[in-house]
Amino acid sequence: MARLVGTVSRGIRAPIIREGDDIVSFVSDAVLNASKDPEWGFTIHDRDIVCMTEAIVGRAQGNYATVDDIAYDVKAKTGGNRVGVVFPILSRNRFAILLRGIALGAKKVVIQLSYPSDEVGNQLLSQEEVDEKGLNPYSDILSLKRYRELFGKKVHRFTGVDYIDYYKELVEKCGAECEIIFGNNPKAIEGKVDAVIASDIHTAPRTKRLLKETSIPVVLGLDEILNAPVNGSGYNADYGLLGSNKATEDKVKLFPRDGQPLVEGIQKRIKDATGKTVEVMVYGDGGFKDPACGIWEFADPVVAPFYTKGLEGVPNELKIKFLADNDFKNLTGEDLQKAIREEIKKKDQDLFGKMASEGTTPRRLTDLIGSLSDLTSGSGDKGTPIVFIQGYFDNYSTN
Repeated sequence: MARLVGTVSRGIRAPIIREGDDIVSFVSDAVLNASKDPEWGFTIHDRDIVCMTEAIVGRAQGNYATVDDIAYDVKAKTGGNRVGVVFPILSRNRFAILLRGIALGAKKVVIQLSYPSDEVGNQLLSQEEVDEKGLNPYSDILSLKRYRELFGKKVHRFTGVDYIDYYKELVEKCGAECEIIFGNNPKAIEGKVDAVIASDIHTAPRTKRLLKETSIPVVLGLDEILNAPVNGSGYNADYGLLGSNKATEDKVKLFPRDGQPLVEGIQKRIKDATGKTVEVMVYGDGGFKDPACGIWEFADPVVAPFYTKGLEGVPNELKIKFLADNDFKNLTGEDLQKAIREEIKKKDQDLFGKMASEGTTPRRLTDLIGSLSDLTSGSGDKGTPIVFIQGYFDNYSTN
């Protein structure tokens, strides 16, 4: 009988991890113990996938920094006078605490907000409101006064926060002067600051390139703040503050570092215990957009910072409905199923550009699997920071 189950994604419950815990043992033991659960257990196979959140890796590593650490690095690298913050996302747990650190390291902070929304889709305004006022968001630069005259005060539809007032008050409570402008051309901040931090995530390379065309003496990105330890703090040499999260009111957990030995160690430990070679990855935010609110839930610099070699590449899949409606349109029932299975078995190793693969998702495996894992584990109280995926590399021809 043909196999009737395809891909299965399981959230694995685990103890609460603390700084200094052995992440290799922690994750491996959680998966192995779950596989033996008398009611929910499973058999581990070759090419199953073990995924763990970046949060438990960063916590185990103790990769933390305080707002004072951020302030020290900002002041050292910018001079601490008039510091620009261009295109920050609107977030209490992602950016507000970073802004506190920046403000503590500067005399004045000039914040340039993009409009009508930030990089990941959090709206200050709707596009319709911008259109109604006859504004061109690609060229029109607004002061805070002009913005309030046009739009008044508005709160985020989900958090209920007026991020303009929130960010301004936060900076001023740190003892720095604050000015806020609105515009999508990063060069608009020229003349207002002595140094600038491009605070966007995925568009930062372009933002920094454009800012370096200005007369601003110092241009940095968030990836260049805490990219080395400050007074014994945590750090991330590749991403700096990108991917950080609020841990306490005065401390952030940075994106994990040095994770390749971890994923390879987990792979080896499970191989030693079961004889099976699983793939392993660390994941952060999934790369997907909410169609209802328009928010792109991707505030980490990458979906998967670390993974074993078997997760490299993109899917190489045929579109079953294309085959059924075209190549085998005259077949039905078992004959149709058999023909499609045989076609899958003999498919080319590289289907790039082939019509029969049209409509399949041309994303990296790590992005797809990371998104599946993020949706499985959630971000609240499910208590499943580890996700175990089976059958991901199987297809309709697999028995």
